[in-house]
Amino acid sequence: MKTLFVLLLSLVTLPALANTETLIEEKLKAVDPSIPITLIEPSDMTSFYEVLLGSGEVLYVSEDAQFILSGKAYQITQENRLINLTEKRLSGMRLDAMQQVADSDMVIFPAKGEKRTRLYVFTDIDCPYCQKLHEEVDALNEAGVEVAYLAFPRSGPGGATASRMDQIWCADDRLAAMESALDGGSVKADGCQTPVLEQLALGQKLGVTGTPAMITETGDLLPGYMPAERLLPVLGIK
Repeated sequence: MKTLFVLLLSLVTLPALANTETLIEEKLKAVDPSIPITLIEPSDMTSFYEVLLGSGEVLYVSEDAQFILSGKAYQITQENRLINLTEKRLSGMRLDAMQQVADSDMVIFPAKGEKRTRLYVFTDIDCPYCQKLHEEVDALNEAGVEVAYLAFPRSGPGGATASRMDQIWCADDRLAAMESALDGGSVKADGCQTPVLEQLALGQKLGVTGTPAMITETGDLLPGYMPAERLLPVLGIK
């Protein structure tokens, strides 16, 4: 009997959820046909749905699609703690996106000894603070942090920085090429197909607006430069 009840409940609930998601999408598209909807699903907030946009933004839309909330949403737990629901959603999205990037498409400085965590870094080789952060990579590697670089040329496609970063990804020794570039040196390599512009677009989608921008293995976004001694505790390494 219990199994039959669960089955009947699912038959009622699933179409209702689907109809609500369709209604929300139709309403949003009616306002702006170009709105880049990636995902619609029930929110932890009663009577509201989360709408994830291709831009990386999260909207909260009422079940009747009459009200839209934009910004951070928080939940107060029974222990009177605040949970940032928006960041919880975005961190999951960032982590999933990072896990989809092949190691062969990144420039990875491996941990020395036991690997304790990986730190993804969107970098621009002409950014002074990216160069400063790279000076901390040895200390991070020594502490067991693997640093995986992705390209984020701030000047955009067709710029000199993007062209130089293409050469890094085409180099036979990417680590040496990245070291040289971040130290202000030149990099020369034969042309090849690179993921530089794809990674620039990915960073923009994940909310990266400047460099360096770091993403942890829990999906947290850490913008800006941070010395190793401050960064390690953030990564859970004492």
